Amino acid sequence: MNIKVFPIRSTLGHDGLINQESKKLLDELAKITGYSFEICEAKDLRTSDLGLILVQSGGSENEFKKIQPELKGPYYLLTYGSNNSLAASLEILSFIKRNGMEGEVIHGNSTYVAKRIEELVKKNKEYRESGERLGVIGQPSDWLISSHVDYAKAREIFGIELVDLTIAELLAIYRRLNVSLDPERFNAKYDEQELKKAYRLYKALKAMVKKYHLTGLTIRCFDILEPLKSTACLGLSVLNSKGVISACEGDVPALITMWVIRKVLGLSAFQANPCWIDAEENSIILAHCTLPLDMCESYEFNTHFESNLGVGIKGELKTSDVTILKVGADLNKYYCAEGKIVENLDRHDLCRTQIKVVLDSGVNYFLNSPLGNHHLIVYGHHKSELEKYLVERGLERVM
Repeated sequence: MNIKVFPIRSTLGHDGLINQESKKLLDELAKITGYSFEICEAKDLRTSDLGLILVQSGGSENEFKKIQPELKGPYYLLTYGSNNSLAASLEILSFIKRNGMEGEVIHGNSTYVAKRIEELVKKNKEYRESGERLGVIGQPSDWLISSHVDYAKAREIFGIELVDLTIAELLAIYRRLNVSLDPERFNAKYDEQELKKAYRLYKALKAMVKKYHLTGLTIRCFDILEPLKSTACLGLSVLNSKGVISACEGDVPALITMWVIRKVLGLSAFQANPCWIDAEENSIILAHCTLPLDMCESYEFNTHFESNLGVGIKGELKTSDVTILKVGADLNKYYCAEGKIVENLDRHDLCRTQIKVVLDSGVNYFLNSPLGNHHLIVYGHHKSELEKYLVERGLERVM
């Protein structure tokens, strides 16, 4: 078993004793448990059998507060009986609990601490084997200022584990791959070199799905525009059509909403931006470049709208009944409405796939109390099924 440990300490000067005490503690725990304990960066805590925050001294409280959003929960605070390590940990845990997050102080003699670590490793192993893992490759895009999710709360409500992964790793996998493209694979003609790059990125995403045992993922896709001169649109579209839930722009609430739709209905969903609302006819235009290929009546390839790079999907959807769903970032509210696609559009000032939906209810929600930008569209009238699932988990509908 691999235990990763991220140390925090006061910015005040300390002699080498504090590191000696930390090493002594970790060596004792390794001897008792047989596990390896590896000092790591904060971002790597969630890529092990268990991640611990080693509170090395008093005065660590603000250091924890600075990096807390990067660490994600639950927060396991490993302490020892000197340098005010325990005192700082109690203050940190109070902050964690006061903000509705999950955490625990792990403190005591080496035998007790080792036993507790073994229990947590077993618990995490059982959870990974029974639960579902969703990868977050990069953080939400900078403009998604209302799209940050409490990971511990997502696990508590939906039984899903959100796993932070890096764009750097994705790019490294991409550069190692040597893939060929069957020109008959897609029924749309397009620049072969651009298709090869987009397909290679799909294979890199697929490799990360396999490596980390993911049910789905979201990617901060604008971060790959510069290094690859390509986009993830095609990769996400293909993954969705193969049942791997895939959202763009690092949007975690959109990813969770997609997961709910797949969990309850077993269907792909289209992540889209609301672009125009007509309150008089209760209609809304939605558009994006990542329509799942299994939702297309027909499709062609174009560039990604904002960057004019890569391979975006310009798809035609069925003029049929649909349900629109959005789970809010706080995970205690949702929006759900039914309607009908009445038209596929072809505007040059919007993302490539564009639909006009007439809603059965009004559009005031979008103008007065939206839960964010991206909403998910799924074929069919499924409001009752989706609402039942969400209400059972304590979420309330936004009108």
